Amino acid sequence: MPELLIARMLMTWALAFHIALVVLGIGLPLLMVLSEYMYLRTKDEAWKALARRWAKIFTVLVIVGLVSGTALSLLLGLLWPGFMEKAGPIIGVAFSLEGFAFFIEAVFLTIYLYAWDRVPAKAHLFAGIMVVIGSAMSGVLIMTANSFMQSPPDDLERIYFDVDGNEVAANDPAAVDWRFEEVDPLEALLLADSAPHLIIHMLLTAYVCAGFILASAHGYYYLKDQNSDLHKRALTLALVLGMVTAPMLALSGHHSAGMVAELQPEKFAAMEAIYGNETDLVVGGIVDDEEGEVKYALKIPYALSFLAHGDFETEVEGLDQFEKDERPDSVGLVHASFDLMVLCGMLLVGLAAWAAWGFLGEYRATGLTGNGHLIDRLQALVLRTRHHPLFLKALLLGGPLSVIALEAGWIVAEVGRQPWVIYRVMRTEEAVTPVGNLIVPLVMFILLYVVLGLVTFMLVRRQFARFDRDVKSVASVSETKAEAEAASHDDESEKDAHDDDDDEDEDDDNEDDDEDADDEDEDDTPDEPDEADDDKEAEDEADDDEAEREVD
Repeated sequence: MPELLIARMLMTWALAFHIALVVLGIGLPLLMVLSEYMYLRTKDEAWKALARRWAKIFTVLVIVGLVSGTALSLLLGLLWPGFMEKAGPIIGVAFSLEGFAFFIEAVFLTIYLYAWDRVPAKAHLFAGIMVVIGSAMSGVLIMTANSFMQSPPDDLERIYFDVDGNEVAANDPAAVDWRFEEVDPLEALLLADSAPHLIIHMLLTAYVCAGFILASAHGYYYLKDQNSDLHKRALTLALVLGMVTAPMLALSGHHSAGMVAELQPEKFAAMEAIYGNETDLVVGGIVDDEEGEVKYALKIPYALSFLAHGDFETEVEGLDQFEKDERPDSVGLVHASFDLMVLCGMLLVGLAAWAAWGFLGEYRATGLTGNGHLIDRLQALVLRTRHHPLFLKALLLGGPLSVIALEAGWIVAEVGRQPWVIYRVMRTEEAVTPVGNLIVPLVMFILLYVVLGLVTFMLVRRQFARFDRDVKSVASVSETKAEAEAASHDDESEKDAHDDDDDEDEDDDNEDDDEDADDEDEDDTPDEPDEADDDKEAEDEADDDEAEREVD
């Protein structure tokens, strides 16, 4: 087996594993932060428990992604020293900035994990938002490096040197080495023609994959126990993300196809498996590259012209218009991968439409069309939506379909670029290592990624199994809060009763004081007539004495 083919197989295996972690690492933090925001808005402990559990799952993915990413960096230097030597000064800037973005993500993830009750709620939410930004920026910066490889600047040219370091012509027999002409790395990365399309398409892919993978996983557990409120919330919230972004991804894919047709026409011809100029879209079939035809294929008239150029008349260049050593060497693989990606994408859009129909029916039935806050309406929709069992079973396919579409799309992008590592500037065979026996690292790294995959699966499955414990914890917290509120209510009632008793005692005391005062008044009133009577008796006695004296 040629060493170049082994190197490509090894890189394909490593990228296929790592990219799945990347898309989950971009999409999961968004759901995590959205769940926490709903908790802060509604004070519902279930949203907090969901955010914390998703944060732990995300941490597992970050740790495993750190290992696989380190191995990937090692493979770049081990397998492609020619590429790193020539293009390192350019893509090294993207990798350095990506490391800074990862540093931001790791720092704020630490705060998010361990500072739930140690920092203010808004500060904690801010830490989560920074995790979302850091993870998205990591993906964006990696895609800028890939966009440089897919569509390098037009002025990126080689400068050749002889053995003494003197510049010579490209066709000079004395030329022994070359380097790229001086270019601004940031300009070459950020201003690549394919950069906007690739970045938008990759971010949407991450959100679609995260949404459907999590909805599928939580749907599996919800089917086993439809009384699980936490799994219902998780699958519904994840489904909303996938439902919203899936149509956007389909639209982005259409524009990306037009971009490929313009910037990399031979890749587009391989994607559609057309050898002569065509206007018809070729679907399926068996590619015979030697004969230059596709057998048993379905053709859709004029659809190819619309896909590539937005009209129904312009012909698309076929593979026959390019030299055989300048077009993809695996047309059958590229075409099959493209058809598989489109098929999976259409099925995901169908699932999204089915979900939207169910949400719309629930939205109308429950009268949630008022002017309430968006988060309040979203929570009401999540809690009241009843997913049909048939839809839940179909949703189980959402996760695998999104992963298959992701991997197939990556094969289209990378295998379709061959034989170039930097499109029309540097061939893959120039970049590969001259060292032989690459079968040994191929076997070693395959074993490494198999082990990493099994460990990741077991750890994530363990986290999903602990959702039941989170449900009990939420119930316990709710009971504690209810008891505290009841106790507080009882204390207030007792206080009010005690205050009433005090008021009654005070009223009784006041009544007693009034009665005593009345008694004293009664005691004092008879004294006045008694004194008057005594005075009158004394006057009468004096009169009698005087009368007796007169008689005498």
